[in-house]
Amino acid sequence: MRKTFLLIALFTLCLSSSVISSENNTADVNDPRGKMKPWDKGAWETGKYRNVFLEAGYKQEDIDAKLAKAYHDLFEGPNRVYFEVGDNNDMAYVTDIKNRDARTEGLSYGLMVAVQFNKKDVFDKLWRWTVKYMQHQEGPSEAYFAWSVNPQTGRQNSGGSASDGEFYFVTDLLFASNRWGNDTGINYYAEARRILDAMWAKDGTNGITHVINLESKMITFVPDRSGYSWTDPSYHIPAFYEVWAKYAKDGHEDFYLECAKVSREYLQKACHPVTGLTPDNTEFTGEARRNRFGGGSSAFGFDSWRVPMNIALDYSWSCKDPEWQQDYCKRLQNFLFARGIDKFEDQFNPDGTARQRIMGAGGYQTLRHSLGWVSTTAAASLMSTQAKGWKFVDEVWNAKLEPYEDGYFDPYYDGLLYLFSLMHLSGNYQIITPDMAQ
Repeated sequence: MRKTFLLIALFTLCLSSSVISSENNTADVNDPRGKMKPWDKGAWETGKYRNVFLEAGYKQEDIDAKLAKAYHDLFEGPNRVYFEVGDNNDMAYVTDIKNRDARTEGLSYGLMVAVQFNKKDVFDKLWRWTVKYMQHQEGPSEAYFAWSVNPQTGRQNSGGSASDGEFYFVTDLLFASNRWGNDTGINYYAEARRILDAMWAKDGTNGITHVINLESKMITFVPDRSGYSWTDPSYHIPAFYEVWAKYAKDGHEDFYLECAKVSREYLQKACHPVTGLTPDNTEFTGEARRNRFGGGSSAFGFDSWRVPMNIALDYSWSCKDPEWQQDYCKRLQNFLFARGIDKFEDQFNPDGTARQRIMGAGGYQTLRHSLGWVSTTAAASLMSTQAKGWKFVDEVWNAKLEPYEDGYFDPYYDGLLYLFSLMHLSGNYQIITPDMAQ
């Protein structure tokens, strides 16, 4: 009887502790700025973009300086990831220095930064290099891109494509067409249409497919038979589909709008109901895809860092799923805040438990309070309804792109996500419309 009583008491104590812990996780904090108040309309409707840094109390001249420094560090400084090449420096690439390659991910991010910052020369150099060394000019993958290239030799490390690269390239080019027109050396619209038209022509022949799974209306992991039937949560950017529907003018407008809707519904399934974390790879149902790449794909890792930023972008531009997106932000930030605003880790299982196998990067294999992850969780504050959201904004404001204590340094992934976060939170990640033409 005594043993039974002790077991009951212990169970009750554990349950009580769990409830207390849960309450502490969800309780808001006191902050003189009060609770954050997300906007209830998107930029497509208002034409306006929120400057969260300014609302947080930072001076506009300091915001401008921080954004300029972040751009300088990545594109011009001694630790830059942007390099100009060619006889007359007429081409350029962005490199993942730690992995010694250039990726469609990085080139497409560089193009987005260039068009957002109105740097046509940078955009054109990046695009010329991308076409010359990454884009397939013939064969089954014609108009698609090799996802990894040796920037020193131009040799393709892998001829296969990663769907997020094509997804970004089309959006980058449509924005460039709107901003600079199509008669200044590069016909950006024609380049975008070439990729889109090629997507629609890929029907599985020779194993090459559309970037979007036409049945599920979701972006594929890779546009070939091996990855056509599953996806990556960090590839889901509903806002981009709406750009295609507005500016691609290829007759598939309704399909793209439906893809945006489906993507929002998918994210609700893929994000954990308590932590908000996602697996790196999932089925189209949102369930973790297991037994791929050493089993790591079912856990939350580097790819998934981008999910909060992508959801925040959709909130900022469209605001079509505000109730869920605000709740998602609350769950994610509550979970991370409880682990310490200045120390929360960058890898988990989606339920918040510790991973059995930590992913490595650049010769290091450790958990850390990574700048890239800090940055995207701060961008999520565009959706925050809590005072806690300010703490994430402050955390990225005070962060620096510099080596960690153990010497690890990643100006590529950490740096680009940091720059994107500053753009989001300063109101400088915008829909480039034709009325912004130069």
